[in-house]
Amino acid sequence: MSGRLLCWSLAAAMVSAAADAFLHPHLPGWGAVWPLPWWFACLAALAWTVLRAREKCDGTPPQDTTRGDWEQAA
Repeated sequence: MSGRLLCWSLAAAMVSAAADAFLHPHLPGWGAVWPLPWWFACLAALAWTVLRAREKCDGTPPQDTTRGDWEQAA
């Protein structure tokens, strides 16, 4: 879930940056609005990092693999 949020917020950030660079919108408040997806991307990246670290710490290796395979995948 957090990975998808990260991908979509990055996509929105790139679209808003492209719109700002190429279209130069003169909407009131645009200067405060277009960077918001970048902030959301940073927050989503932080959330993904924390959740992924918790997943790695809480996980136990599957029974059908050797310990070396599990450590290599991590």
